[in-house]
Amino acid sequence: MDYYKVLGVSRESSADEIRKAYRKLSRDNHPDRKPGDKQAEETFKQVQQAYDVLGDPEKREQYDRYGSAFQNMGTGPNPRGRSGGHQSGPVDFESMFGQGGFGGSGFSFDLEDIFGPGASRKGAAERTGRRPAKGQDIKTDMSVPFHLAARGGTYELALDKGQGVERLDVKIPAGLNDGSTIRLAGQGALGQGGASPGDLLVTIHIAPHPYFKREGNNLILEAPISIIEATLGAKIDVPTLDEGTVVVSVPPGTSSGARLRLKGKGILDRQTKQAGDQLIALKIVAPKSLPDNAIELLKSFEQLVPQHPRETLWK
Repeated sequence: MDYYKVLGVSRESSADEIRKAYRKLSRDNHPDRKPGDKQAEETFKQVQQAYDVLGDPEKREQYDRYGSAFQNMGTGPNPRGRSGGHQSGPVDFESMFGQGGFGGSGFSFDLEDIFGPGASRKGAAERTGRRPAKGQDIKTDMSVPFHLAARGGTYELALDKGQGVERLDVKIPAGLNDGSTIRLAGQGALGQGGASPGDLLVTIHIAPHPYFKREGNNLILEAPISIIEATLGAKIDVPTLDEGTVVVSVPPGTSSGARLRLKGKGILDRQTKQAGDQLIALKIVAPKSLPDNAIELLKSFEQLVPQHPRETLWK
């Protein structure tokens, strides 16, 4: 197996280029992203194995020097010869040559002297069945538009990773609540010894809309109407979140604060898969100034109204 080909890089690639290639391939082939995909699972394993070598300067130097023989140096004698297969598992020199070294002669050696720093610790970890520690999770925040959180889609996240800015496409499910967290598998800190990287936890903040507000799964729109429209009734144009403008009827004698309902034009409930409604909260807005003849007409109107609205309110 050519580790450089596995990662899709050249032998002259820098450590940063190798790390970026590893992170991309790990993300694209991660089992959480492609569950049940055997090819992706195998590629993911090969990528981890390749980066375990090329991501370590000392191991990379040995690999560049010995090539494929580097893989066999830590696996012990092969009954079929060096070119005839690959025997996995750690080598127990005590079982091969007797306790204390070769044939009990008292001659002993340190695996680190042969295979480099960490070799004996790695072998011990393999013998005890301990797996290398997974990389740590990273937390970050992202603000998304109101419409995107309501209807769903993808949004680009610019993540500063020290070596530069990496841009990731984050999938936003429809009906996402403010403060929700999205997990991006394999986008966290790098693991040790070829272990899987951690995850990236993105907390979503929803930007306010110019005129829509959210109330549970309902959308609230405040619509101003005139005194005449409230008294006599009217047809008014109101916006919807993504279907343009629609016409609604204001019943005669409507009071400020009354709500009209547009069924099914609200936010999708992620559990029931049913959309809420759009509620139009009517607000009567009085003119700040009137000509004299309009004032006289309103005074005449007041005389014609049989009952004042507050007369029975607190009785």
